[in-house]
Amino acid sequence: MEFTQTGFDGLVILKPQVFEDNRGYFFESYNQEKMHSAGYHYNFIQDNQSRSFHGVIRGLHYQLEPFAQTKLVRVPYGRIFDVAVDIRRNSPTFGKWYGLEITGINKYQLLIPKGFAHGFSVLSEEALVIYKTDNLYNPGSERGIAYDDADLDIDWKLNSREIIASVRDKGLARFKDAEMNFGI
Repeated sequence: MEFTQTGFDGLVILKPQVFEDNRGYFFESYNQEKMHSAGYHYNFIQDNQSRSFHGVIRGLHYQLEPFAQTKLVRVPYGRIFDVAVDIRRNSPTFGKWYGLEITGINKYQLLIPKGFAHGFSVLSEEALVIYKTDNLYNPGSERGIAYDDADLDIDWKLNSREIIASVRDKGLARFKDAEMNFGI
């Protein structure tokens, strides 16, 4: 497993070692010992999965402390543009976003620590997204930021006519108005 820094503290790309032959392929999608050896000490306790179609944007979601979640995102099938927005007020990258194309072919994973809002857009006809979390879902602490916030200016790799978002996601707060309790 290769760990690549992104320039955002704690936000890391994981690239697995893939073994391919005439039967297909094999790789470890998660190994706690390798994570710990690399300095990433998370106890993942919940797995989530979503299936979405081309043009869907999910996000930008997060949970407030003390229910915040670290996420480890992967895509076994399809292609997404995964986005993490730093919402840690004391961070040098506060208010900036990082995006990574994750596919069933490249098998990358994105480790998103607490203090980031997370979302993704689906670039393929269909995509399956699976992510681990180190804290349980807590509906009372769930918050979000509008995916189309002009201050963030995220390029979701879709044209505006293609975008499909839930009513809830369309009504999320602007970045400057969002409730955040990280780094205060």
